[in-house]
Amino acid sequence: MWYIIGGLAAGLTTFAFVPQIIKIVKTRSVKDVSLITLLQFGVGVSLWLAYGVHLKDPIIIAANSVSLLSVVVLVFLFYRYN
Repeated sequence: MWYIIGGLAAGLTTFAFVPQIIKIVKTRSVKDVSLITLLQFGVGVSLWLAYGVHLKDPIIIAANSVSLLSVVVLVFLFYRYN
């Protein structure tokens, strides 16, 4: 049961920035995006990823790998459209 809850939590937080990516691509605007927030989140996700690798926990590794990819895409879009 707790693995299901953990998996759902990981899925929801992992894809939390996808709507922001879609909005940026559609509007070609990043005026409401905070680079500091993205960088802070990116560092946090990187630390979670390292922790997951240390624990050899596939859910933590997968969730934070995708989250880090989302942050990288957002930072790229931030500089592209800023």
